[in-house]
Amino acid sequence: QWIDSGNRTCPITKLPLSENPSLIPNHALRSLISNFAHVSPKESSRPRTQQEHSQSQSQALISTLVSRSPSNASKLESLSRLVRLTKRDSLIRRKVTESGAVRAALDCVDSGNQVLQEKSLSLLLNLSLEDDNKVGLVADGVIRRIVAVLRVGSPDCKAIAATLLTSLAVVEVNKATIGSYPDAISALVYLLRVGNDRERKESATALYALCSFPDN
Repeated sequence: QWIDSGNRTCPITKLPLSENPSLIPNHALRSLISNFAHVSPKESSRPRTQQEHSQSQSQALISTLVSRSPSNASKLESLSRLVRLTKRDSLIRRKVTESGAVRAALDCVDSGNQVLQEKSLSLLLNLSLEDDNKVGLVADGVIRRIVAVLRVGSPDCKAIAATLLTSLAVVEVNKATIGSYPDAISALVYLLRVGNDRERKESATALYALCSFPDN
């Protein structure tokens, strides 16, 4: 649509495009968008007091998650509620990331508890919706956890882990980092071979995103 309107520059960088630019559909990004539950107009216009309540609620949940010795039940409750809050609220996603809760979520991925693992992966997936978080999550060591889950996690955890890789791979530098990580691509290929329908769909989407980077 941009090009058909007569524009011959990149809408992001403003650099000139070639005379007949080759356009490649970003199916990975399209898949992420289609899976994202958009806020309805009614929700987006909610009173400020309700937004403030959500912010306050999220802070309490974060405090429980990052505390030194919460029970698994407390962690699970905090993760479940944070997943719901971060699914729709960009401010809360940023707040969770800045609070140090990412480390606590990664510890839950390592816990061996499949229920905790699934909720923590869902939270990390929501946090990755913020472009500013994508490189930070990789720097925090999320790739190692994802690859481990792709190998030995439950079917639901494997599917979420593959979707998380797709989300992280939207950023170009992450494609190289993920592709160079031992077993990342081979784990996705293995899931594509032996997984259920959902696992195969998500692993194929992740591989498509990663393989737009030539070295991968």
